[in-house]
Amino acid sequence: MTTPWFEPWIWADFRVAVLFTVLIPLGLLLWAAIAKAEAVQQLLVVYWRVASLLAITVYLMIGSFPISFVTAIASRMLIPLGLWYWVDLNEELEELRQPKLKFAVKAWRFAITAYCAVGVVANLFSLPCAAKNAAAIAEDSLCRAWLAPTWLYREYFHANTNPSFLGFLGILGLVIYVLYLGTFVLFRLPKQGRLAQR
Repeated sequence: MTTPWFEPWIWADFRVAVLFTVLIPLGLLLWAAIAKAEAVQQLLVVYWRVASLLAITVYLMIGSFPISFVTAIASRMLIPLGLWYWVDLNEELEELRQPKLKFAVKAWRFAITAYCAVGVVANLFSLPCAAKNAAAIAEDSLCRAWLAPTWLYREYFHANTNPSFLGFLGILGLVIYVLYLGTFVLFRLPKQGRLAQR
């Protein structure tokens, strides 16, 4: 089975994702908690709610579920939306009196937005895999290249767990995510508009 030319880029993307979507926001959340910067904390709570779809996608990919290729794109579209949508948080962040934290949050928001935009475009090439069943995905070298980093993640953190069970957890997480998002969009968003703190 030949290795696709873009496989090293997928591995690089996975590493960058760990940095931009996990490590930096965790560091910012800790910094904001110590600095008692409530607007930053609120923004990061919104971020973690939205970005949980990325974690769900990892487990869907471990199980080789075709829908994981769709959720990979959806998560990268929802993250910038969740970070920039809220008028009140944007205003409070502009008025933040801690210049270093303000700069760090602003730089991260721009960086992760650019990263997600590039990720959406790159992941469009994986969409043909979403039309295949799990067996066909496992046999297709192009699809396997997209799944390989998540399989390594499984070896590190869930070595003795059946991939099908982890995929089931991903499906369960996706159902909960969609229900929560649907409830939010249909009921809470019309009432609160673009105000996060209501």
